[in-house]
Amino acid sequence: MSLKALWRLHQPLKRTQACGFALRTLNGLNSVTGSSSTCLKDQRNCHHPTYNYSTTRLQEVIRRHHTLYFEALTLLSSKSKTWIQMRKQYTSTSTTTKPVLKQGGMPGKRTLKGPRTKQPSRTNQPRQEEDMMQCIAYATADQYHLPTLCHDLIAHGFVEINELPRDASNVLVMGTENAAKPNDTGAIFFFREGSVVFWNVEEKTVKTVMRILEQHEIQPYEVALVHWENEEINYSVGEGNSKLHRGNFLFNEELDYEQVVLEKFAFSNALSLSVKLAIWEISLDNFVESIQSIPEMLKSGQRVKLSRAEVMQKIGELFALRHCINLSSDLLITPDFYWDREDLEQLYDKTCQFLNINRRVKVVNEKLQHCTEITDLMRNHLSEKHSLRLEWMIVVLITIEVMFELARVIF
Repeated sequence: MSLKALWRLHQPLKRTQACGFALRTLNGLNSVTGSSSTCLKDQRNCHHPTYNYSTTRLQEVIRRHHTLYFEALTLLSSKSKTWIQMRKQYTSTSTTTKPVLKQGGMPGKRTLKGPRTKQPSRTNQPRQEEDMMQCIAYATADQYHLPTLCHDLIAHGFVEINELPRDASNVLVMGTENAAKPNDTGAIFFFREGSVVFWNVEEKTVKTVMRILEQHEIQPYEVALVHWENEEINYSVGEGNSKLHRGNFLFNEELDYEQVVLEKFAFSNALSLSVKLAIWEISLDNFVESIQSIPEMLKSGQRVKLSRAEVMQKIGELFALRHCINLSSDLLITPDFYWDREDLEQLYDKTCQFLNINRRVKVVNEKLQHCTEITDLMRNHLSEKHSLRLEWMIVVLITIEVMFELARVIF
């Protein structure tokens, strides 16, 4: 029996106690009356109607209710003890879990999520072996000012590497003595499009370079976004041709330094495109969230609460994003640098295929197309409202002119 049912049984039993008190009072009065009367010597032979109903019948009802009442009290006491024990256990459990929640994460802050187009295979990378070195890429701004950046890095002890051909003019390569592991030298590739790739550079030096880089960025991104939307790939030096194998870069140890720099440039070029695309994916998601309420408002028959200036601003944001992805970057075509370098082109294409760049660009362009349709709908809606307003103004002016003509004719 549940506690709620016992409580419902307890309510009529309380009223039964009041009836028992009334019956005891009534019995007392009957006893007084019986002592003064000679006709009540034997209660069983008394035929008084009030006594027969009030005493015999009511006593049986109260006796039965009292029995149920004591049984209910017994069950209530046992249930209450069980409830108290459960409450104590729950309280002790909740008090012990509070510190664990504080240690696990800060309340009220949402955990950052990566782009949906990233491959799950790269989120669960195998452990880095002893001979493995790390390559990590970041996208920190829309563009870099490479000449001043080169001068500033040289002043801080870095060395410029001039091993790349002249047609690779959009990149700055710097060397450092602070390598993370002795198997390879440290190298840093700075791309003018706003991305940087570190090869075997220790963490302290990476932080130093990132601080220097902040002074030469054009339209920088948020710090949390930069460190979340990165690419990390391990690499090693050994026998055989250079290739991308099982998510790791493998370099031929017999190659000269100039060829190794060219191969690193091919891998870095693909990594820089991936991190830039990840930033643009986040920008597109934010744009979609900003216009998400418009189709719902149109569906429910409400008025679109956007001015003409706000609609034009949304259209400008959308076309700027489309320009960055499809026109000002190398996401749609292979750069001209690889046309006469087939070995480097294979490394570049394999890395782009591993990073799933082509499919991600296709998904982004489909989203952009749907957003363009929504913005066109908003613009057409505002144009119709503006045309309707002009028509009403013309009707009002014609009406006023007609009234003046009528007044002139009449008067």
